[in-house]
Order: sequence, then C-alpha cells, then structure tokens
Amino acid sequence: MVHPYVISTLLSLTALAGYVAATYQVGIGIYDCTGPAAGVTFMGYAKSKQIGCGIHLRQFARSYIIDDGETRVAYVTVDTCMISHGLKKEVLSRLRKRFNGTYGYQNVILSGTHTHSAPGGYMMDMLYDIPDKGFVGETFMVLADGITKAIVQAHTNMVEARIFIATGEIIDANINRSPYSYLNNPEEERAKYKYDTDKDIVQLKFVRASDDVPIGAINWYAVHPTSMNNTNCLITSDNVGYASILLEQFVNGGTIVGKGPFVGAFASTNLGDVSPNLRGPKCINTGEDCDFKTSTCNGEAKYCIASGPGKDMVESTSIIANRLLSKAKELFIQNEKEELTGPVRFIHKFVDVPKQKIKIRAANGTEIEVRGCTPAMGQAFAAGTTDGPGEFDFRQGTKSDNPIWNYIRDLIFPPSEDVKQCHSPKEILINSGKIKFPYEWQPEIVATQLVMIGQVVLAAVPGEFTTMSGRRLRATVKDSIVRNGGPANARIIITGLSNLYTSYIATFEEYQIQRYEAASTIFGPHSLAIYQSVYSDLAEAMLKGEEVPPGPIPPDFRSQLISFTPPVIFDASPKGAHFGDCVQQPPDEVRIGETVSAKFISGHPRNNVKQGKTFLTVEKQLENKTWQIVYTDANWETRYKWKKTCLFKGTSEATVEWDITGDVEPGTYRLRHFGHYKLIIGAILPYSGTSKSFVVTK
Repeated sequence: MVHPYVISTLLSLTALAGYVAATYQVGIGIYDCTGPAAGVTFMGYAKSKQIGCGIHLRQFARSYIIDDGETRVAYVTVDTCMISHGLKKEVLSRLRKRFNGTYGYQNVILSGTHTHSAPGGYMMDMLYDIPDKGFVGETFMVLADGITKAIVQAHTNMVEARIFIATGEIIDANINRSPYSYLNNPEEERAKYKYDTDKDIVQLKFVRASDDVPIGAINWYAVHPTSMNNTNCLITSDNVGYASILLEQFVNGGTIVGKGPFVGAFASTNLGDVSPNLRGPKCINTGEDCDFKTSTCNGEAKYCIASGPGKDMVESTSIIANRLLSKAKELFIQNEKEELTGPVRFIHKFVDVPKQKIKIRAANGTEIEVRGCTPAMGQAFAAGTTDGPGEFDFRQGTKSDNPIWNYIRDLIFPPSEDVKQCHSPKEILINSGKIKFPYEWQPEIVATQLVMIGQVVLAAVPGEFTTMSGRRLRATVKDSIVRNGGPANARIIITGLSNLYTSYIATFEEYQIQRYEAASTIFGPHSLAIYQSVYSDLAEAMLKGEEVPPGPIPPDFRSQLISFTPPVIFDASPKGAHFGDCVQQPPDEVRIGETVSAKFISGHPRNNVKQGKTFLTVEKQLENKTWQIVYTDANWETRYKWKKTCLFKGTSEATVEWDITGDVEPGTYRLRHFGHYKLIIGAILPYSGTSKSFVVTK
C-alpha cells in the first residue's frame, strides 16, 4: 500500500510544476488544548446541565505563521467555542516573554471553530460565563497553554514555502436555520446569490519550497459545529474538528492524531445563521413542520429541533465531516491553483462600538446618522435556535413584550428609554451593557483586524456574522481594497469568532424580524453598517501604509473573576480495590464492526487534563510481543467516559470504548486507562490500568 503522504506529495509536484520561487517563510504548529474532561459545563448551548463526562475528540490549536521577509502574521484556529479578549491577552503575554515584540494584537488572529461540545468558563465576560458557573481556571489555562505552544512550534518550524488558494462548492453540508429572516433582505440583493447560505469552500495550501511537500492547509466553510446537540456530554471538536483530523490523516497517514507533520484545519467564517442539521427543524412531539416564522410547535420552542443527515448526532457529525473532507481533498490535489504573490500586511484597531456614529443612505435615498447601542440581548435570544432550543415561553421572531420577563428584567437593571429606542424593534430581555456587577457582562470595546497575504485578505471579526452580513462585509472590504490600489482579484475571507466575542451580527433587515441571530446582535440594528465602515477604513489605511490609533484597550477583569464550579476534594477506591483496576473486562474475542469496552476504577479527570497525552490507549501486540499504540482518546474510533459512582465516598469509574472499524488489522489487542487520583491531604498521584488481551477477528 502506498503511503497517503507519498501520494499527496506526488500530486503536489505535478500541480506545482512551472511555478516561480516562493517568497514566504511559513511555520506550522499544532498542540493539544483539551479542557477538563468532566465536571465542567460546556460552552455554546448555554445549558447549565450539559456537563462534561469524558472525551470523544480532543481539542487542538492549529497555528500558521506567514512572513514575507519584512512582515509577519500568525493565524490560529482553535477547537473551542470562541475566543475572549482575556484569552488572547494571556497568550500574547506568554509570547512576549519568549519572543519580545514579535507577536501582538495587531499581527495575531485567534479564531474559535465554534464547537458547542467543549468546556467553558474562560470568557471573562459575565453573561457568557454564567451558564458555566463562572470562571473555570483549568479551561482557561489549558487553552492559553495549547495556543501558545502551537504558535511556538510554528515559530521554530519556519521554512521557505509557497501558498496557493483554491475554491470549490459544497452543496450538501449546510442549510440556513433562519430562512424567514434571510427572506427579509432585499429581493434584488438575494437575486445575486444562488443559495441562502454560502456554499463556497476556500482553501489555502502551504507547500515547502525545497521539496514541494505540503506542510499545511486551512479551509473556510460556513457551517455551525452543532451536529452534536445539547444532550452530548463528551468533549468533541464536532464536524469541522473531525474534518481537520481526517484531512491530517489523509496526508500524514497512520492513526495517531495531533502529531503532524502536516497540519490541516477547517476554520470558522460567516456561520451565524448556518446549520449542519440538513433535515431541518421538525416538531419532535408530532413529527410536523415547525412554524416557519417562530420555530415553535404549538407555540413552544423546545419541541422544534433540527437534525440530520444521519440517524443520530454522531453519524451526522461524521457525514458532514466527510463531505467537507471530500471537497477539501479535491482542492488539495487539483492542478488548477492560484499562487499567492505580494507582501504581507496587517492592521488592527480596538473600537468602542456604542460610541460610533456613521452616515448611511436610508431606504428613501436620504442620508441619515445612525449610532451603536450599548449591549443588550433580546427576548428571542432566550428562545435559542433549532440546533438547540431554549427554555420557558420565549419564541424566535417575536417583537411583542412579555410583562413577566420585563418585570424581572427591570428588577435587575431596567433599560432606559434611550436604550430601548436605540435597539428597537428588539424587545430587551437583558440590559447587559449597563450591568457591571460583579464585572462587565458583555464587551463594548471590540477588536477589528485585517491581515493581507498577497491577494488574500483575512477579515477577523469579533462574532458570528450571518450569511448576508458576511457577504456585505466581504464586498465592502474588497471595494476598499481595490479603490485604494489593491489587487483586483483580492479574495476576502471572513474569519469568524476571532480575538473577542460579541455574539451575532445580523443585517438591518434581518434585525427587524428579531429571530435568535437578530436578538443576539448586541449593538443594535446598525451593527453591520458600523462594522462595514470600520473595516473599510482599515482596508484603506492598510493599503496606504497609514497607522491608525490603537483605540481603547478592553478592560481587564482578572482580579474580579468568580467561580461556582466546585473543586475536586478527594478520590477513593472501593474497599479491597486499587485505582486502575479493570473491573469489567472485554470478551476474549471480538469481530471487526463491533465495539469493545473495559471499565476501570478511576480518579477524577480534573486532577490532570492530560494535555498532550491521553486517558486511554488501544494497543496491538506485535510479533516480538511488544505493544504498539494504535489509538488514543483523540481518535474518532474511541471514547473515554467518566462517571462518579458515589459522591460521598469519592469513588468513580472510567469506561474505555473502541469501535473496531473495517480498516483494523486482525490480531491481539488490549485497552489501557491512565489517570490521576487526589488524596484528602491534597496530593495528586498517577495511576494506570490495563485490560486483559483479546483477539480481533474478521
């Protein structure tokens, strides 16, 4: 069998024949940033009961550094829900100690993939950390550590390289989850596009100049990583994270995940109103279609849930990931590629959005002045989406007030008439911009940033742009680039959920409908227009080589953070047993296509997150009687599950599961578990356990 890496290299050699010498230095890095595997609430669905109970796929930070000899930029895509200002600040602080001023706010983009199945508690904005019981230091520190190490790895691996861009179309991997809102955009604007979501996939491919071997790739495709729904409690990077792993395995070969040398990523873009659940929303209590406007079933949002394309959420994740992979592989090996040429540029500015005032053209043709609003969330925000509905009696697409919730709101912090008018027609549920206890609930100062590599422009945006919002911003930035002497073939890529998080950005027309995305557009109806103005000015300044004022630095809340996540007190093993004992053995023989498992006495996984390591291994016995690791807890084929068996005694158990897929070689295997337990005096000690061996047959 020819190694996949050899195949991809040969294909690359064919594709690159005749190209001129490279002009960039490129570094690639990847590092584990998996948070606490259990006991911490997941970030994304805002479900306080969605608490981690193990690992299906580990989280990774994938780093790409590009240098033209004079200017350097770093782009990092992270398997986490989003990026907070505090997290980026911590990463830059660590990099500053190692590399002085090489990396800063201006030339580093940190972008979250937006998986909804990873530990939360790291945002440092109160509203986003509330469902996660406040700040969780373990989540924050492992993210900061993993991102930093990925950048350091890329920094030390710089080589001369060429960069190529390719585009394609994936029809069957996303749908619009708010089509009612989308249809409120102008008909003549909608007529310019074939679909109500962006179906384009854009790929940057990095190829080492010395031997034409591919060293990395980044793919941008608009889809929410919400194939795994809010009942899932295993950490996973979801559809785009699995697609990244599949691409890396395609090039690198082998089964071990996260070790390189090739690093492939699927990163977020304008995914705000885009869902992977292709069957669309149905009433799970009746099987009928949900109400088109409000996404309710007989007035209740909790029964209106989207799913598919698989029979369950795990199969759906795999299907979407493989559809992304299929087109990415096609782009990866195709001969027709456009090479990036030209300098590297960057520009960055912090903007206090509520203080922004701009002139826009009204529908009647007159010029009017509009402004940003202080942050506020609408009532439809609490309704959730068809990927993950909310609770109580909230509905999407409603602009009528609710006296009960308004009364509760006004007891906490009532919005002024000016705030109500600014956000109209949003019916405000949370007047978050005015709540400063115990610290800021949502940011008012945002990070805006452009990075230009040849003819490619990365627009790093601090939130989730809807499909049409992203289209408008791309058009605005390109117009500014071309008007100011930039390349006519400039390709603008929205890099979503970057550097700081401000929820959603809907168009003015979508805002009038007040579905979830609009209710979560925190700076009011003209948020998009303000961003368009800011990014247009940034593009002009970048092309002209002008410096822009850095703007006001967002506040730092490190000294005010609170947490209600209880610590691990101690672990204990049952009487007469030891940590690591295998209390449920696998059978003597299992067949390919079956699932095998073993159960072990364990300690709490929060005692040690096993960064860069694993809670499990699947090992194959070789002819010399030694054991070879073939899978870890980062593989799709495995699952690490943890459960507390007695709260008062401090006992728990870990289950290791392995799906034996068709590419597994028959032979003798065993399952192992690794962990740490905590003594009542505070000491944390390692342990391991091994199952008996078993035979895998066809």
